[in-house]
Amino acid sequence: MYRTLQQAIQVRIQSLLAEKYGVELTNLVIELPPKIEFGEMALPVAFELAKRLKKAPRAIAQELQSALAELPGVASVEIAGAGYLNLKLDRAATVQRIAADEHASVGGAGFRLVEHTSINPNKAAHVGHLRNAILGDSFARMLKPDEFKPGYETGVQNYIDNTGVQVADIVVAVTAVKGMTLDAVREWLTELLETNQRLDYVCWDLYAAVSQWYDSDPAQAAARKQLRLDTLHKIEAGGNDTAEIAELISTGVLRRHLQTMERLGIEYDFLPRESEILHLKFWETARQLMVEKGVLYLETEGKNKGCWVMRRAGVEATLEGPDEDAKIIIRSNGTVTYVGKDIAYHLWKFGLLGKDFGYAKFHEYPTHTCWISTMHGEQPHPSFGHADAIYNVIDSRQDDPQTQVKEALRGMGYEAESDRYTHLNYAMVALTPRCAAELGYVLSEEDKARAFIEVSGRKGFGVKADDLIDRMIAAAQAEVDTRHPELEQAERAAIATAIGVGALRFFTLRFTRNTVIAFDFHDALSFDGETGPYAQYAAVRAANIFRKAGVPAEEALSKVAALDLASMLTGDEGTSVWEVWLTASRLSLVLEQAIAAAEPAMLARYAFQLAQQFNNFYHRHHILTETDETRKTLLLATAAVARRELVRVLGWLGITVPSAM
Repeated sequence: MYRTLQQAIQVRIQSLLAEKYGVELTNLVIELPPKIEFGEMALPVAFELAKRLKKAPRAIAQELQSALAELPGVASVEIAGAGYLNLKLDRAATVQRIAADEHASVGGAGFRLVEHTSINPNKAAHVGHLRNAILGDSFARMLKPDEFKPGYETGVQNYIDNTGVQVADIVVAVTAVKGMTLDAVREWLTELLETNQRLDYVCWDLYAAVSQWYDSDPAQAAARKQLRLDTLHKIEAGGNDTAEIAELISTGVLRRHLQTMERLGIEYDFLPRESEILHLKFWETARQLMVEKGVLYLETEGKNKGCWVMRRAGVEATLEGPDEDAKIIIRSNGTVTYVGKDIAYHLWKFGLLGKDFGYAKFHEYPTHTCWISTMHGEQPHPSFGHADAIYNVIDSRQDDPQTQVKEALRGMGYEAESDRYTHLNYAMVALTPRCAAELGYVLSEEDKARAFIEVSGRKGFGVKADDLIDRMIAAAQAEVDTRHPELEQAERAAIATAIGVGALRFFTLRFTRNTVIAFDFHDALSFDGETGPYAQYAAVRAANIFRKAGVPAEEALSKVAALDLASMLTGDEGTSVWEVWLTASRLSLVLEQAIAAAEPAMLARYAFQLAQQFNNFYHRHHILTETDETRKTLLLATAAVARRELVRVLGWLGITVPSAM
């Protein structure tokens, strides 16, 4: 509702500026005043016009004041300081519109493609992967249509590098270190399945072991590294036992990854694999296009002689010598770099490659099918390579490669596509020393004094995602069992899962993307402060009010239309109620801002603020014992609107509200 009023005011001001001054402001700012007594909206427009009109800001503000006061929903306009326009809203009319669920539309035309997770299918997912997946899943939820918003048509994909060096390492581990043949690998996988052993967990240990094996014998180090390279080349080529072993293991691990993520409510639409990018000749097509467009050229001198390169972003072509800082796309030995394959992949994403994957059904979710890339595929099938905008959730260490992909698109003349290419980068996830110790790791005194402990899957130091989820749910279960022994075991388990998963997701999302996270069980599961359980508890508390009152929340909201609210929303008591409605009304505005900034942390912060606002209201007003029925109706409606918007924003964060806490 706040955004709806904001949009109406922006339209009116633009009209006034055109009528009075013949000017247009493309970026018309409307701010939220620091204190409620200043009003609900502050406009610095007079300052923006002062130089252009050669007038004092206050004089301009005076000329605009009366016209703005005539807008529907605006009670008064005051001039503050040297020329700020402070708007006070008609509280009664605004509350009634909010109660009726009137809000700005968020969404638009075009297909959005969100890529996230993208774990190498060589071992179990770990805590760092969870940040990627949770960020991407929440952002996709923010974009998708739902009962609140028309949203955008959105596809979610998870890129699977099933021909990379990490998969090659696992193949080396089972063939060279364990001495298995293809048939032996098949038997081994069957045995793991029949004995209920997890392939991704077994591969976790194998990956750490083979990483040490490469260097364990100095006399064999060179030969072992060559074996690694030879294994990689066989996997890339396909059509041999080594490639088949890689396919069996990577597909088995991938299925485990999907099961892990599904525990967190994370689902995918499409799983494009690098094997198809190679075998369907995506790169060869992209290479030809890049050469034709002058983006890719053969270096004939200098350190990059014999390589096909492209200039980095912001570097102009010169006539004097080779560009030593150019990005290598094809090495002198003919192999293609990660960036080269990624350029081809993103040309496909935008529908610019002229090729497509084959598609096959891979996994069934309750509401849709997840497809995987193949060489030929099934008919009919969906289409994903026609994005109008793409969002890649990839950690900050890939900032440079991502920039080069965007620059390649721009260099080929696809400037609009480059501009609609967003890299949702993020910093690493570590552990607090307390958390690392609880997980059984032996820490030195130096480690204990650190702010955080970095994790490393290669060194075997890390937290498997499923283990972390299990620990979160178990901790929540202990608390739920203590608080609600009267509930059936199945309901207690469902509540514990909602709390544990909600705590994990909220803790991951509350930090802005480029903040290093030091994960800690106790901090994440706390019922106090900026946590998932705190926000969930506020929504549960609101639901309990209606359960005890015997009134549905929807009924309380519907009754607001008949109330005479003007006198009930003034003074300290009335303002404390109004502040809850005002915060609730800002949901669509915050959602728009979070989408524009590609920053789900803005929604997590809003969820906390709304929960905090509701809890303050709850402690101040005795809703169930209120004797004035008209006032009680308003108080019940206030609880209802707070819960309604809390449930919505938590839903976009992938967090459900349990039945009890």
